This record gives sequence, structure tokens and C-alpha cells, in this order.
Amino acid sequence: MTTYQNEIQQADSTLDRKGPSWGAINPEYVARMALQNRFKTGLDIAKYTAKIMREDMANYDKDAANYTQSLGCWHGFIGQQKMISIKKHFGTTRRRYLYLSGWMVAAMRSEFGPLPDQSMHEKTSVPALIEELYTFLKQADSRELQHLFKDLDTAREEGNEVKAKSVQEKIDAFETHVVPIIADIDAGFGNEEATYLLAKKMIEAGACCIQIENQVSDAKQCGHQDGKVTVPHEDFLAKINAVRYAFMELGVEEGVIVARTDSLGAGLTQKIPVSQEEGDLADQYNAYIDGEEVTSLAQMKSGDMLIKQGERVIKPIRLANGLVRFKENTGADRAVLDCITSLQNGADLLWIETEKPHIGQIAALVNRIREAVPNAKLVYNNSPSFNWTLNFRQQVFDAWLEEGRDLSQYQRNALMSSDYDQTDLSVEADNRIRRFQRDAAQQAGIFHHLITLPTYHTAALSTDNLAKDYFGEQGMLGYVLEVQRKEIRQGLACVKHQDMSGSNIGDDHKEYFSGANALKASGKDNTMNQFVVSS
Repeated sequence: MTTYQNEIQQADSTLDRKGPSWGAINPEYVARMALQNRFKTGLDIAKYTAKIMREDMANYDKDAANYTQSLGCWHGFIGQQKMISIKKHFGTTRRRYLYLSGWMVAAMRSEFGPLPDQSMHEKTSVPALIEELYTFLKQADSRELQHLFKDLDTAREEGNEVKAKSVQEKIDAFETHVVPIIADIDAGFGNEEATYLLAKKMIEAGACCIQIENQVSDAKQCGHQDGKVTVPHEDFLAKINAVRYAFMELGVEEGVIVARTDSLGAGLTQKIPVSQEEGDLADQYNAYIDGEEVTSLAQMKSGDMLIKQGERVIKPIRLANGLVRFKENTGADRAVLDCITSLQNGADLLWIETEKPHIGQIAALVNRIREAVPNAKLVYNNSPSFNWTLNFRQQVFDAWLEEGRDLSQYQRNALMSSDYDQTDLSVEADNRIRRFQRDAAQQAGIFHHLITLPTYHTAALSTDNLAKDYFGEQGMLGYVLEVQRKEIRQGLACVKHQDMSGSNIGDDHKEYFSGANALKASGKDNTMNQFVVSS
């Protein structure tokens, strides 16, 4: 028996038990509403999507071609339209996720207004956005199923049993728009208890994957800005434990933790951890602290401190604000140690924040990590903070220079110029950008590629283009040419915005509740009938 028929039968059985007083309730309508609301709670979503992520991770271990992707979304509607588009173009949502960017929450969702990525926004705005994203994704399910139910009704009215059977098979095989969200918890918004409490709220809202970074919570900086301060391993591992406890308390045993290290670009630490014995984590962390070797107490001043590094005793270099400096050129070593330590203590995936998109650099780090943890995998930020065009043109320039090619027509520092757009070098650079995710998955252990804040930029770009045309000489044609006509011809369901916002779903419900007395919005005078697009 089909899923759809099972739902109808279950509803019919319940109504039979309740007797004639429930006689106005149609079991098929109950089945439709149940199928349109498959996920009753955020925990249902977290458990479902955690299983998807775990399966995807296992499939990547078997074949690196099975890498996954996501785009950062700052509003539920943006996430919804992204997943609708993916289903339209590729027929499935498999291996495509959503990313919840702390940067975009700070910049676009705070009651304080636009803020920098420094954990100053309300922590409650993070689980609120997770819940919002899933609300919109569930509504996308409802809308698509509503169209299928209408197709089924039409086929029945026409007496077309073949079409009715085909539509019912589509209903039974329906693939949800609900996909995993990798959710950014920043540095935990406080101590380990604060991290645990916020992680619980995020999981209850539907998050199956939480990304946490090793910066100091109250001095957190964007990963692509200066002034980053890391914490000792013990502090970070306590927060990883806090997130794991939250997952397990809520019954999401398959929940995924992404441990992010900012050590590659961080030159400071807030505190010097206490070492219990030589070679322990604290001692390894302290080995990277920069300082002046002390051979006499006469070198000490009031307030100075000493630490032992192997056979040497040093006076750590401290800034005026008390922060302690790391030795130069130790970022890569510290990042590798961070990653190994995190994976050996409960994390599932890694995030190494880099300063440029360079496969060789990433692979060198991952290969070192895999000497200790062979199945280490990365989540990688394909960041808009990188100048991708210039970076890859310079990478090609350097590679060709090493090969001894004639580069006299190029100026390395001016390669961003449009003058170079049609040159062989730029064509090769664009090809490398096109292959970057595939090649990095194969060569550098990247399981998941994401862009943190793409929809921030696309919203700004599309608005700029529309404003330029609409308020200029194009007038209304600016909107028609660049928006509506493209929506219609590209088959964007959103062109029928009343349908997208739930008007037709509401009409169905009115008919369920009121029968022939229902006052519906989708009659012949609804101007949305001017648009014909695929569902």
C-alpha cells in the first residue's frame, strides 16, 4: 500500500473510532495535511538531517567525488528559494545543504542594526534563524505537494486513471526540501555552560551540525580580519564537550560538530594554560609563545612572568592589553595541532580558516593532520573575502613563471584588470576556479564546500542593478527586462508570488474547513492567472 493511501487509511480509522460527531472531517484531507507537515518538531528535523550528514560523510570517505556544498542564507525565504532552485535544476537536493553564517546574522539580523562579526549580536537570533529557515523549507514542501494534490484531483475529475496513478507515485516519492544546516555558533557566546545552553536551542530549532571556533568568545573577530585571539586547547575542548552533551541530551546522537581553527591567522592568546606535565596539551600550546630568554632575575620587571620552554626559561611578550604573542610563522603548526586535538577529542569535521584559496596550502595542512587521523575531513570556506580572480590569476602566473614561460605581456600586481580577461592566463585561471571544489575535494580532503555570505552580495548586486534601471531612463522596463521576464522564462515559481506565499494552500484549507462556503482567493479574477510557470 502506498504512503499516501496509508495516511488516508490511518485517518479513516481514527475517524471511525471517534464516531459521527467527527463526520465532517475528510480522511484524505487529513492525509494531505499530514504529508505537508512531515516534520512536527525541530528535533525531528535534527535527527533526520544528522543521518543524512553521516551518510554523506561515509560516502565521501569512499569516493571524494561525493563532496557536499552549501550557500549561506540570511533569511528563510532565501534558503527556501535556493532549495526550490536546486530541485528544479538538478531533480534532487542530495549533497546540498544550507549554511547559517554568524557574519550574516550579525550584519543583517541583529536588533542593534548592522554589526561586525564579533559576537555582539543577540545569541537568540541564531536559533531563531534556524527555525525560520526550516519553516520556509517546510512551506516549500507544502506548496509543491499542494500542486500535486491538485493534479491528482484534476486527473480524477477527468477520469484519467493512468495520470492519477502517475501523480500518486510522485506524491509517494516526494523528496523534501528540508536539508542539513551547518550552523555557526561563533566561539560559543560565553563560557562552556553558555555554549551548551545555546547549542541546545539551536538543536531544538533543527540544527544537526554546529560549527564552533577556537577564538576567545569576548574578543572574537571575523576569520578574515586581524586581531584574532585563540584559546588553549583545554578551553576549546570543553566547549566541544558542551555541544556533544547538548546533542546527546536531546537524543540527536548522530549530531555533527565542526571544529574550526583560526590559528593560521591568529598571533595572540589571551592566557597561558597551566601545564601538569611535560608534553601535555598545555605544554605544547605554550611552546609556541614568543618571549625573551631569561638567564638572570635581573632581567625581570614588576609584573613580569616566566614560563619554561624545554630547557629554556622565557619572559613572554605581552601587549599593553595583557594579550600574549605567539612566535612568528607558527600558525600552520598550531592549526595542525588544533585539528588533531579536536578530532581526537570529539569533533567530527574540521574548518581551517585560510587567507587565500590555495589547494596546495590546504592539502599540505590536511596531509599532516591525516598522519594522525587518516579520515580527517574539512568544511572549507570559499569566502567572498578572497579576491578569487586575482588569487587564481597570480597562482597561474607563478606556476607558469616556474615553468619558464614568457610572461612579458603580464604584470602580476595588475592581473585584476579587465585588459587581461581574454588572455590565456585568465582563461586558465577561470578553469581552475571552476574546478576548485572538485579538485580540492580530491586533493585536500574537503568534504563540504560553502560560501559564507553569497546572498548578502547577490542581494546588493541585484538591488543595485534594479535601482539603476528603474530610477533611470528604463523606468518600468528595467523591472520587466531584468526581473519579471527572466522569472517567467526561467520558470521561477516565485513569479506567482501569491502561490509562493501560501495563498493556494490557504484556499485548500478553507475548503477543507468550510466546504462550499469557503471564500477562496484563487478564482478567475486572481491576476496570478496571467502567469504560467512550472510547479
